[in-house]
Amino acid sequence: MQTIPVENVPGSNLQIRVGDGVIDEAAVAGEMQFHPAADRDTAARSAARALVIQELLRQRAITLGLHSDGFSDPGENDIARMLEQELTVPEPDEEACLRFYHHHPERFCEPPRYRVRHILLAAAPDDAEERDRQYRQSTRLIKTLTQHKEYFTDLAQRYSSCPSRDQGGDLGWLSPGQTVAELDRALARLPEGLHDRPLASRYGWHVVHVDEHREKRPLSYNAVQERVVRELTEQATRMALRHYLLALEAEIGVEGFSLDDDGMDGSLMR
Repeated sequence: MQTIPVENVPGSNLQIRVGDGVIDEAAVAGEMQFHPAADRDTAARSAARALVIQELLRQRAITLGLHSDGFSDPGENDIARMLEQELTVPEPDEEACLRFYHHHPERFCEPPRYRVRHILLAAAPDDAEERDRQYRQSTRLIKTLTQHKEYFTDLAQRYSSCPSRDQGGDLGWLSPGQTVAELDRALARLPEGLHDRPLASRYGWHVVHVDEHREKRPLSYNAVQERVVRELTEQATRMALRHYLLALEAEIGVEGFSLDDDGMDGSLMR
């Protein structure tokens, strides 16, 4: 049978055969909406790969008689039940878990934390006049606070547009990702104390005081043991599923496409 390389999908004569089933151009085009990518060819390859995997699993479930009513195609529950029966996923032992923990210390750390107070001088991004006015106001506040740090609570309650003004500007303990991106990036490099310049964000200008900065620190193995086991089990499951699908591809037969490439993992569980 003449087939078209997947690099050309969708093409006018696209045809992928999986056992006794055929995946045509229209099916790939319909699946592409679920595989956003930088370019059309990449999306088409991902879509074709997902459809091949679905068809392999469907045909295997039918062979095993695992469709619920015996008449319609197997559903998601049938496929899940089949995979539970047919996949062999070894449980990670203690030695493997400890080795993984020690080889990946960056994964098992408490993130850095910052105890922060701020005063927000609100100004919309497109209001140049107001942003300029609020910038000047924020510099005056910083000048005052440089000489009288004890005024921070009063000034926050008087000037800040953030709800934290009711707590004297106190944002509490923050970890990366818990505040607006512009402020989040700045906190990673700010020392403790009052920052000597206003910090800009989409909301306006921030007068920032870092009360305390705690660096990230490694967590003990006992604290993350369950997470280590879970990560290793997920890795083993993906590997077992990959081998299972490659075996199905060889047994059932696929023409016009090959699963044996580095891009398969992203489509395994669709």
